[in-house]
Order: sequence, then C-alpha cells, then structure tokens
Amino acid sequence: MALYRIPLRQHVGAPCVATVQIGDEVLRGQCIAEPNGLGAKIHSSVSGKIINITEEAIEIEGEVIDKQDYVKIKKCESIVETAYEAGIVGAGGAGFPTHIKLKSEIPDGYVIANCVECEPILNHNIRLLEENPEIVIKGIRYAMESTKAPKGYIAIKAKNKRAIHSLKSAIGEAKDIEVKELRDMYPMGEERAIIHEIFGTWLTPEQLPIEAKCVVMNGETLANLTRAVEDLKPVIDKDITVGGKLKSGKEAKTFFQVPIGTPINDLINECGGIDGDFGEVVIGGPYTGKSGDIHSSVVTKISGGAIVTIPLPEFDGPIGLLVCACGADESRLRDIAGKMKSEVVAVTKCKNIVEVRGTNKCLTPGDCPGQVQGVMHLKKNGAKRILISNCSDCTNTVMCCAPNMGIPVYHHTDHIFRTVDHELTRRLPMEEEK
Repeated sequence: MALYRIPLRQHVGAPCVATVQIGDEVLRGQCIAEPNGLGAKIHSSVSGKIINITEEAIEIEGEVIDKQDYVKIKKCESIVETAYEAGIVGAGGAGFPTHIKLKSEIPDGYVIANCVECEPILNHNIRLLEENPEIVIKGIRYAMESTKAPKGYIAIKAKNKRAIHSLKSAIGEAKDIEVKELRDMYPMGEERAIIHEIFGTWLTPEQLPIEAKCVVMNGETLANLTRAVEDLKPVIDKDITVGGKLKSGKEAKTFFQVPIGTPINDLINECGGIDGDFGEVVIGGPYTGKSGDIHSSVVTKISGGAIVTIPLPEFDGPIGLLVCACGADESRLRDIAGKMKSEVVAVTKCKNIVEVRGTNKCLTPGDCPGQVQGVMHLKKNGAKRILISNCSDCTNTVMCCAPNMGIPVYHHTDHIFRTVDHELTRRLPMEEEK
C-alpha cells in the first residue's frame, strides 16, 4: 500500500467538494469529489482507504492492482455528459473543463487538436501520437460529432516526422481531418498562435477560439475523451514526462497512464533518483512550469512534466526583470532571482502584453516587437543584468539590444536547458539566419 494525494483543484474554477469521509473505503474510478460551480469531477485513481481530507486534497492509502480494473462512469446520452461524468479537463495544463467546450455548436467550424507539445523536453504527447494515433483521431471525431464541426485539424510541429507519419497513416484517405505542420518555435502551442498559423488571422487577446469558429483541445484531452466514450473510463491516470539531472541520464523518460496522486518523487526514483546536487524540481515545462516541492508534489490531471535541474547560477548584484505573457510571470521570475541571490531593482513588461481579466496576454504570441525601451528602463533603474521570460522571437529582440548596452541577459529557462544540453532560448538563431 502507498499514499496517494488527490488535489481537489485540478481544473479552472473553485476546488471540488469531497463526497467521501475519512475512513471510507473507495475503489479505483469511484467519484470522490464534485464540482463547486465551474470545475470537473474527481475520481479515485486507486482502491484503498481515505485517511485524510483537507481543503486542498484527499489522501488515500491504497494501490492499483490492475490498471484495466476501475469503476466505470454511467452510460450517458450525449458526449457532453460523458465528458462531464469522466471529469475531463484540458490535459495540456490549462485545465478548462472539456464538457463546456463540447457544448459549442460550430456547424461551419473546426475542431483543432493541439498536438504541438510546445514545451521543450516534454515528449509524452508526441510519443502517444507515434504509438497510438488512433486514440487521438477518434477523440477528434467525437468532438466533431458533439460540436457539429465538419472539419478537424491536427496541429503539430513539422519536426515530429514519426508522429506525422503515424497520424497520416491512421487518417488514410479521409478528408474530414487534416494534419497541419507548424514551425518549431515557442509559443506555437498557444491557441491563438495555432489559429493564426492555420488560418492566417489573429484573434485579439480578448477573443476566444470560438470566435474563429474553432474549438481547440489538447491531444491527450482527446485521448481521454475516447477512453470515456468507448471504455466509460474517468480521468484517473495521466501521461507525464520526467527528465533532467537523473541517474538514468539526461534523456527524458515518458510515463504513460500514471495514477493521479502518485508522488513525483516516486517517478524520479524510477529514473534512478537525482544525480548529485540539484537546483529545482520544475513541475510542468521549462517555460511555464513552477518550482515544486520534491516531497509533496504529485501527478494531477494537468501535470505535464517534472524536470530536475542543475543548481542555479549566482549573481550577487542588481537585476532587472522583463516579464512576458508567454513565459514565466513576475512571481516566478522573482523566485528565480532569489535563488540566484540577486537583488531585484526594477521590473517591466514586454511591450506586447495586454491585461485581460487580470491576466497578462500577448497581442501576437510568437510574433513580437522590439524590447529596446524595456531594456533601457531596467538599465536606467540600476540593473546590471536582466532576467527575461520571453518567447523565442521576443528573446531575439532582447538579444539584439541588451548586449550592445552592456547588459548581460539570463533567460529563466537557462538552468533547465543547460541540465539537458538543450540549445538556450537566447542563443536561438534569428528567423532570417535560419
């Protein structure tokens, strides 16, 4: 028996409300929490005993004897209801309840499978497409049926040749679903960036994909929809990538269908454990992930990855922060600056940022203006170095001016990418050099 911690908030909206009590015996697949307004049902990923319930999580002492053995959701009349009963949310990290998207009616529109897997190092989405493309293609068709969309697109980076071959082979001669090959840049996986690449038009930061007659869903989300419709399986398992400073080597390892609530440390140990001293355990991807506690972090419905990094470099001096909507927010940059032992003396935002309902949004993700004004502001306020969180294109604009001003640049992903010998964001070739 092992301890599984199932968070009550694994989605957009308020935390769910537990429907079980301490001491209850539960079965794998059993619903243990209901939404409180916007949200999604939560099911136990293991069979065992409830040993604690807090405002944040339900703790279960249990085990998985057979992954194919679980309590099935009820047979539903509609795909929307099936998605609700299964507790499906956006598995790419956003966590938006899928049943709400499936209520859209777009008889002249499109379902787009977001298979871009934009964050470097993470590879579980692409591996799924290479090995089992049919489960995602079926999910697209179920989403098309629900939304009445006549056309589906699979958005994927052109560099993923094996996955593209698998998809095209599985689609065959069908004309209702088309693979769209996209450029290899960050943040190509952003919904508005995908829509721009496919249709050539930008949605404003305030607009949702439905205004372009599109419903965009992550590839793993669509796989979960297939499992729910065909096997009546709730979301109790998650695909995840683990990589970084591990004894098994720098190559990331993919874990398929890990029970939700599994301690991240268990997966790290399955990779042989951490190789010596480390800096952070980043939960998520290099660009948008957060530093997690190795002892308390667990797999959730929206977990993308766990990356163990080398120690962060130290700079005992004044540093400026340039915040971008496409990467780390200000709190994450301050976290990194603190770990670098730097003093934050100034903060500014990318000039492409607009605030929408209290959240930073980029006007044109991946297609950015110059940052001379921002860099000059940070230098004027005493910054001897700057820490940035910009996308690929915007980072290039920073690198065009900051070094010429005598300001060294550190990207918040540098220590992550150095861990696995990945090319640094601030050293990517500019578009005209490719």
